[in-house]
Amino acid sequence: MSNIVKFFRLVLFVYLTIPLCYYGHSQNEWSSMYGNYFFSSKFSDTIVGKQNIYGKLKREDIQGQRPNIILIMADDLGYGDLDAFGGNGSINTPNLDGLADNGLKLTNYHTNGVNCSPTRAALMTGLYPQEVGIEGVITAKSHRHTGMDPKVTTLAELVGKAGYRSGIIGKWHLGYQPKFGPIAQGFDEFRGFVSGNVDYKSHIDQEGYTDWWKGTKLIEEEGYITEIITDHGIQFMKSIQDNTPFFLYLAHGAPHFPYQGPNDPAYRTVNGDFPTLGPREDIEGAYIEMVESLDRNIGRILDYLEENQLLENTLIIFSSDNGPMGTVGSNAPFRGYKGQVYEGGHHVPALFHWKGVIDPRVSDDLVLSMDIFPTIADMLNIKNFENSKKVSGLSITPILCEDTNFKPLNNRTVFWRFRNGQAALKGKWKLVVVDGKSSLYNLSEDIKESKDIKAENQDIFLELKRDLQNWEESLRVELRSH
Repeated sequence: MSNIVKFFRLVLFVYLTIPLCYYGHSQNEWSSMYGNYFFSSKFSDTIVGKQNIYGKLKREDIQGQRPNIILIMADDLGYGDLDAFGGNGSINTPNLDGLADNGLKLTNYHTNGVNCSPTRAALMTGLYPQEVGIEGVITAKSHRHTGMDPKVTTLAELVGKAGYRSGIIGKWHLGYQPKFGPIAQGFDEFRGFVSGNVDYKSHIDQEGYTDWWKGTKLIEEEGYITEIITDHGIQFMKSIQDNTPFFLYLAHGAPHFPYQGPNDPAYRTVNGDFPTLGPREDIEGAYIEMVESLDRNIGRILDYLEENQLLENTLIIFSSDNGPMGTVGSNAPFRGYKGQVYEGGHHVPALFHWKGVIDPRVSDDLVLSMDIFPTIADMLNIKNFENSKKVSGLSITPILCEDTNFKPLNNRTVFWRFRNGQAALKGKWKLVVVDGKSSLYNLSEDIKESKDIKAENQDIFLELKRDLQNWEESLRVELRSH
């Protein structure tokens, strides 16, 4: 039998079999088994119907479009929690997997912090968190009097210069008082909480304070925070008039503790005595429920965009703020977890999705949280802003334009520091210092950071050690100059 005949028999078999397999199952059943993106134009049109518009993007092509921008941040979500990033299928996340598979999936994305506040500071400013004085968590217990300097230009202020309306819905965690809050930092609207975590139902922080805000005022509002963050995100988009472009920062609390699924009751009370992590014993089960709720609610955002013909004019950026806790969540295949400078503390899932504009593909270029600020500035062609001469991040628009292996991104040396840990990364080489003990790893061969090879590679070891020392010295100069 000729190969041509075999080929056409295969085509005929597939053509006849798919309808037979589908017969007897509703669309909802198939969606639950295989993900909504098989049936929704949210993703399928990007691959099939829009394929003809892909091509070699130029920077000026992006700069001229002024898309809406939705920045979605998960809290303590691990790299291995999503199937699109190598997860084991234990958590059902069809919407996030669909965005990753049909967008630019960043497999070498790192947060600038290994916990909440530092990463958010870098994201908002384009600077290392240490450069704005936010090296650790702004805690509900000990730091209610302080926050990020309002004089620093934020993403909200940046896009405001380009005529965007901006809103943050969810977690701020860069200052508790209104003078350090989102409205003081340039956002037009704020609905959410300012601490590191709240009861998902009563919205009380871990020190027993009510923490749910509308603008600069504390308010009471019922609801599971993952759902009401989405509700207010949709309301914000509905409020946009006259085709004004918008920047929507959806800063989710999930799946950070307390571990509460959508059907769990409130348990924290004002000035009450309660377990910080929550009363539920089945933490892993709660974690799965929280991540799946997060995914469903991201699906609601995508549905709204699709129903209102906004997907083709909306850039969606997603990432986690750091790695997962050591007790729950998957950091596979990395060593370490939240609070540590090993890969598991800062190597997280991230993606860019812009239907019909960004070609679906995978990038292993080095990208960090602080790169988002200059990337958006570059996309909107904003050149003059207060931070413009000192931003530490780099624009990744060359990656969006398919300039693979963009050397300025991949040849730079980047740094982390938190408590007893420091790290420097350049290409495949990573220096890790913990409690004063230095180790060198070749991540291209040892992603688990298990074998210290500094003895055999003294030149790069000493180079990274000098770079780290110089970076820390520059921070001291920077801090003294304020």
